[in-house]
Amino acid sequence: MEEGLFLWSPSLGASQYLPWAVSWLAGLESLRLGKREDSRPTALRSSPSQLGDQADGPPVTNVMFLKTHKTASSTVLNILYRFAETHNLSAALPAGGRFHLGYPWLFLARYVEGAEQGGPGRRFNIMCNHLRFNPPEVRGKVMHSDTFYFSILRNPVFQLESSFVYYKSHVPAFRNVSSLDAFLASPWTYYNQSLGLSNAHARNSMWFDLGFDNGAPPEEGYVRARLLDVEQRFQLLLITEHFNESMVLLRRLLRWRLDDVVAFRLNSRSQHSVTPLSPACQERAKHWCALDWRLYQHFNPRALAPEVARLRAASRSWPPCVCRTASPEPVADHRFRLRPPVGQGQHPGLQPQAGLDNQALQMCQRMVMPELQYMAHLYTLQFPDKPPKNIAFLGA
Repeated sequence: MEEGLFLWSPSLGASQYLPWAVSWLAGLESLRLGKREDSRPTALRSSPSQLGDQADGPPVTNVMFLKTHKTASSTVLNILYRFAETHNLSAALPAGGRFHLGYPWLFLARYVEGAEQGGPGRRFNIMCNHLRFNPPEVRGKVMHSDTFYFSILRNPVFQLESSFVYYKSHVPAFRNVSSLDAFLASPWTYYNQSLGLSNAHARNSMWFDLGFDNGAPPEEGYVRARLLDVEQRFQLLLITEHFNESMVLLRRLLRWRLDDVVAFRLNSRSQHSVTPLSPACQERAKHWCALDWRLYQHFNPRALAPEVARLRAASRSWPPCVCRTASPEPVADHRFRLRPPVGQGQHPGLQPQAGLDNQALQMCQRMVMPELQYMAHLYTLQFPDKPPKNIAFLGA
């Protein structure tokens, strides 16, 4: 199969796919903001859409995003929450006081607020909270029949490194080992397969999030069958390492405006907390997470499009909107405070700059609001008669 980003097209047969692989423009790097003729930051103005660029046809409004772990998925979730709020769309949100949709158990429709009360005809427009994919429940009971399905994948070597740091004190396999290098040198010393769901983040976690068995042997027939399942269930697989290219494809397929997909990287670690991995350690990680590695290899694209340059420039025109905390201390405003990681990584927060006018301030607040607070905000808007979500770490 030709290397590329494979998108299933309903106009083709169930076994045919569209490869998307557009080469980089020569000189793309020269278009980065830091190399512009005028390198001063562009002021954020409260004018109508700075970027415009409305695609032909109505925007797609029924969208399901399978949010994988430690893959920049929180940034994608923010994009979807903003779109849902802007267009007054319904979101499939966790029921009651929950903050996820049953994870790590396979998803059931009853995990969604209002799904059962609305009867068999109740459907939602947007679904993007953490869940373990269970197609009959998602497709048959929660989402519309014309829903666009997509997810995001990351190089499993670096996804595992991020998971190790973030979940260090939460995942049994990681608790009693000093480093990822030590873990990968002898993984079965620390990894107890009988603990099942508790160790989901320690091996093939993207494969697990897709609803598959993350402990299955990587036999060729089994892997090929599951990859075919993914191709048939999802119209698009984003790639973290090609995030801007992925956003361009997503925007085109959903017929959204370019400014709908402009985003800040949320819940990202400070660079000094990232552990460099030796080539030998990286090879051991690929072997340990062989299912995730096959998944990533299958869908990893070549670089994409000229529009990437425009998206980068657009994204970089927004920084006057925010300031990033330089210390591990939480941001002062609880609406923008990140949940402390259960491991060792530091995640500096974002908050709006002072002095913005009302329209710019509202946009900035949406763009930097962490996923738990945004989910609680949408929950209150969508279910005003129910008790609001209580986010314990905010002390509210």
